[in-house]
Amino acid sequence: MKIKEIQNLIKFVAKSGASEVSLEMEDVKITIKTSDSTKPVVVHEPVVIPQKQVVQAPQPSSPAEPTPSNNSVEDDSKFVTIKSPIIGTFYRKPSPDKPNFVEVGDTISEGSVLCVIEAMKLFNDIESEVSGKIVKILVDDSSPVEFDQPLFLVDPS
Repeated sequence: MKIKEIQNLIKFVAKSGASEVSLEMEDVKITIKTSDSTKPVVVHEPVVIPQKQVVQAPQPSSPAEPTPSNNSVEDDSKFVTIKSPIIGTFYRKPSPDKPNFVEVGDTISEGSVLCVIEAMKLFNDIESEVSGKIVKILVDDSSPVEFDQPLFLVDPS
């Protein structure tokens, strides 16, 4: 259901004088409650559709596997984390036929464009706030990202 349809539904309910209207569809359930003193309230609940789950038996670990060391946690503390300022889709390139903005090992300066995040059909350049060297790229290309999600680790030294 599109936002415009929801807005039209709210206006219709407000004009009709109904105190509560519920609408259920395959993937959306909307309840609009009104009272004389306040504007309509919209409650939007996602409907959970049960799906079959495949459970795999745990694999015994082989003794030859190296155990992760605590050094990586200590090493990460000296790096600056560049986080997403918005929710959207993360892109490493300005367009599909262009090269990536940055790679691991690249030296960047303050104001360098690191990636693009697309939100609501708008492409936002994400610029570095620090100078340094890209140590790690934490998000895959074309992946959804959340607000404040870590995107890059930069070594400022």
